[in-house]
Amino acid sequence: MNKLRQSGEDYIETILILSKRGEVRSIDIVNEMNLSKPSVSRAVGILKKGGFINVDKDGYITLTCEGRELAESVYERHTVLTEWLVGIGVDEKTAEEDACRLEHNFSEESFEKLKNHIKTCHKKTDI
Repeated sequence: MNKLRQSGEDYIETILILSKRGEVRSIDIVNEMNLSKPSVSRAVGILKKGGFINVDKDGYITLTCEGRELAESVYERHTVLTEWLVGIGVDEKTAEEDACRLEHNFSEESFEKLKNHIKTCHKKTDI
């Protein structure tokens, strides 16, 4: 699988989230991420060239299989880390912001260990 920088991962994660709500165009990404149209246009070009997204003749954006796989991985990390941080007492806004930074810098091994640890802790507290 191709590798993206943090900003690229943020873009495809945003495209995944937006696609769950409906069709996605560049302007939707601009509004969701609060970025300029030129920045999003450049990123869309890079993601398309990298094989992470497709853009049809009407400007609708879809994730390729590779893009979806990576986006779902980043989104899972974001979700798990946010929930974990909130669970240990971090306020939701800070947890979201911190999870966004952390999701890009965890090794697969560390993330899997953290997920397993969280599951184990929840099982113990559910008893």
